[in-house]
Amino acid sequence: MSGPEVITLGCRLNAAESESMRLLAAGEEDLIIVNSCAVTNEAVRQTRQAIRKAKRERPNARVFVTGCAAQVEPETFARMPEVERVLGNTEKLDPESFVPSEVEARGTDAEVRPSTALGTNGFLFPAPADVRVSDIMAVRETAPHLVTGFSERTRAFVEVQNGCDHRCTFCIIPYGRGNSRSVPAGLVVDKIKALVDEGHKEIVLTGVDVTSYGPDLPGRPSLGQLIERILKYVPALPRLRLSSLDSVEIDERLEEIIVGEPRFMPHLHMSFQAGDDMILKRMKRRHSRTQAVETVARLRARRPEIAIGADIIAGFPTETEEMAENSLRLVDECDIVMGHIFPYSPKKGTPAARMPQVPHAAIKERARRLREATARRKALWLQGLVGTTQNVLVERDGLGHAENFASVRVTKFRSSLGTNETGMIVKARIAAVHGDILIGEAA
Repeated sequence: MSGPEVITLGCRLNAAESESMRLLAAGEEDLIIVNSCAVTNEAVRQTRQAIRKAKRERPNARVFVTGCAAQVEPETFARMPEVERVLGNTEKLDPESFVPSEVEARGTDAEVRPSTALGTNGFLFPAPADVRVSDIMAVRETAPHLVTGFSERTRAFVEVQNGCDHRCTFCIIPYGRGNSRSVPAGLVVDKIKALVDEGHKEIVLTGVDVTSYGPDLPGRPSLGQLIERILKYVPALPRLRLSSLDSVEIDERLEEIIVGEPRFMPHLHMSFQAGDDMILKRMKRRHSRTQAVETVARLRARRPEIAIGADIIAGFPTETEEMAENSLRLVDECDIVMGHIFPYSPKKGTPAARMPQVPHAAIKERARRLREATARRKALWLQGLVGTTQNVLVERDGLGHAENFASVRVTKFRSSLGTNETGMIVKARIAAVHGDILIGEAA
């Protein structure tokens, strides 16, 4: 059965939820769902741009907007003439949210819809759209039976945690996702078993703050215990990954899995955000620069093949050139080969938005330097992989990812399957680098 067009912005958790909405709204061919991101002002701008573009291309389609931006500023999207319905992050996983209303079913003009809605400031605002956004802070559980996303039917993203109890001064996401809540381990295991039975070779555990998994569940299990249970009870799962994690929450149990479990992939994406202690303090982060560097050094000493990715913000309020240089040096000291660089932009309602701001030109320049530094590290890393043999999960057209998450294009297949190896894990001898992609010949 065909279904809606789903446009996804933002994180892997959003990608997983988009797949769930695609299933929930199956059969709604005239529907476009835009799953928004609120992590930066640019992400919100891109959401508005995507809405307008989608409506131009399909003027007769209904447009529903959901996700974190819709949760924290529903008024922004409710006022857009292209938008028919605004859904909060709870409502987007409710099948009833995608059922056309009686008004929509009759095709009546938007003017007869509710003309006002409650904004984030508590005041009513004009709202030609149907706004369905509840208090995310009141949510106490998540929907593990629904939230799964797919990548070319080879990799699956499974939500194990949602929300965040921390209040970093730059971040609006807790107000879009609510407080931290975890999925019971048994439900996670059952879901992963089903996905592996369907043919998925790799599972990515996702969440807003995935390393905070467990304290809200009976017995207060840790993320490490969850992973142990997955690996024990799903022995047919070849590859397991984590989405972004907070280095300060890597306990001894989780560390032993990272460095010693071959089915846990040697790739970590760290939520570092900065490499200067004063900026980290003003961000209200819980780790120091030294702790970040020592964590990476300790893990790589025990498992040298681990590839490090990281989030870094350029131009956080009050950041001086010296502070920016400390973040720049972190790229080399932690050998960050996959950098997600975010130019700082103030988010209304966050403490950082009230701090002294760095000039836009300086932010842009610092972001450029960070991107160039991570690109250099990545180029050196990829070149160092030439001549090695990598296990590659082929996703489409011979393109896939090695265990360290390097992109690999596999050529000259020799199996009975010819060149159609999609969904297979193949050994590939790396012969060259082309841009950001390794070129390897199948063994």
